[in-house]
Amino acid sequence: MRKCLLACVFLILIACNEQQVGIVKNSNDGTALGTTYSLVYFADKELDYQKQIDSVFAVINQSMSTYIPTSDISKINRGDSVIVVDEMFQEVFKLSKRINSATDGYFDPTVGVLVNAWGFGPEKQIALDSIKVDSLLNYVGFEKVKLTIDNRIIKTNPRIRFDFNAVAKGYAIDRLASFLDSKNVQNYLLEVGGELVAKGINVQKNKNWVVGIDDPQATEERELKLLITLKDKALASSGNYRKYRIDTETGEKFVHTVNPKTGFTKNSYTLGVTILAENCATADAYATAFMAMDLDKTFKVLSKQKQLDAYIVYLDEKGNVQEFATEGLRNVIFSPKE
Repeated sequence: MRKCLLACVFLILIACNEQQVGIVKNSNDGTALGTTYSLVYFADKELDYQKQIDSVFAVINQSMSTYIPTSDISKINRGDSVIVVDEMFQEVFKLSKRINSATDGYFDPTVGVLVNAWGFGPEKQIALDSIKVDSLLNYVGFEKVKLTIDNRIIKTNPRIRFDFNAVAKGYAIDRLASFLDSKNVQNYLLEVGGELVAKGINVQKNKNWVVGIDDPQATEERELKLLITLKDKALASSGNYRKYRIDTETGEKFVHTVNPKTGFTKNSYTLGVTILAENCATADAYATAFMAMDLDKTFKVLSKQKQLDAYIVYLDEKGNVQEFATEGLRNVIFSPKE
């Protein structure tokens, strides 16, 4: 279950002709976690945190990357029940457990065996039918795993596979934000694979940060659906319109969102979801869950989770495009044409 759509968000940073006196814009760009990142932060002097940034990505990879055979998660997936997981793994596990409960199991990082089977993970894709899917569902379910008091992972079946890809990018941004906070950086906009955390303002413009949300119906080039002013919040988006595969023999389209209840990939009426939350790991996880859930269930969860704000693009029963936004999100969105 990968949320993966690369969030459909990109930064809108409009530079002024003159830098404010005594304020320096610092930035770091690169690739990590299988995607790109762009970090912008202001200070009263030039800063170079590239070494520390690389270190954050390295330790997260070592803890939670299913694409690194020697990572903790890869060892656990192969059946290691002795390894003691680090603080990051513990935090992501506990957060995942809470959101798994809040979404009635629609957010479930134990869906890894199905992610692999459908061809969206590091292991070999297999041919699937309803019988094989039902068989694999025996190895899915967060109630089948446990974090012990001494920080080991116990699984009821060794074939259970963790996949934290639907939360790891958001968590990585939160760690980077915590690092900058520790350095007393007051104004920044951090982006990893389209997921974002903003603090303070865009000092060059003396305004709140502005970010763009992609139109999920754009078929050729990326087009903006709307703009959001972002301050002291995290944002994550999910959708199935970019990450999918086409069967070369049948031409059938398979999206990357796997429904942990049915075991099948989810071609839903929901086209795209954007979530605002206090931290990006939370926003990341809920955005993924809402792509797997039916809309009525999504709205019920949102009515209970008051700390979340959401913008959802979906198709109604007649196939017409509709939009939904919570009040908190309506207050910060505007059209690119305005």
